[in-house]
Amino acid sequence: MKIIGSDYDGTLNHKGIDDCKRRAISSWRKAGNVFAIVSGRPVSDLIRFSREHGFECDFFVGYNGAVIADSEGKIVSSAVCDGNIAGEVISHLISSGVINVYVGTDDAFELCPEKLVWSEADSVDLRSVYSDRAFTQIGTDCIDYSAAENITLSLNERFGDKLNPLQNGTCINIVRRDINKAKGLYILMEQLGAKYEDVIAVGDNVNDRDMIAEFRSYAMDNAVPLIKELASDVTPGIAQLIEKELK
Repeated sequence: MKIIGSDYDGTLNHKGIDDCKRRAISSWRKAGNVFAIVSGRPVSDLIRFSREHGFECDFFVGYNGAVIADSEGKIVSSAVCDGNIAGEVISHLISSGVINVYVGTDDAFELCPEKLVWSEADSVDLRSVYSDRAFTQIGTDCIDYSAAENITLSLNERFGDKLNPLQNGTCINIVRRDINKAKGLYILMEQLGAKYEDVIAVGDNVNDRDMIAEFRSYAMDNAVPLIKELASDVTPGIAQLIEKELK
């Protein structure tokens, strides 16, 4: 049994999800292997995408490894951050000039999507409601890639002892210090009784860095330079990767 841990945006869903990808995923699973989506998105999004695009998935690893659900949507693992720090993080993001702030609270275990808690453009400000809540991930959108990079650095400087800020293009995902996509795959590996050498990671962006560096891995053709440097190989897409691995 082998496990593919695939990022979603820009990886599995690069130029859409067509019949070729659906057939490849089906062939992978029929051969006795496991296919998991590993994303910064909430698990609820990943389950919805799977249903909308008509492909089956064995596991959904959401919030960059903080929440893991099986094919039926049952939570098998979760990692919560102390709510005492949420207010500080939200205030830091707002003062840094982000566009908006989303919080995945402890009720994310019911597969609820992240909640918009602050948006200057839409006059949304629910900081008082969520500033003391335990959370799985705080997410934000920045004006451009450079801003996301700089704000990620400032978050690391201020909260790096407790939290792991992960840049994801022009977005930032903030999870518990010990959480990242590699950690999510290790948890999945333990759940399945699989071996380290059975895990294959594939991604395209900076928040994929940990799993790409940790496991045998593929970078997408469209990946940022850092991911291509860290990956074991490069692939044009999931279907081609699976075809190669099944030989």
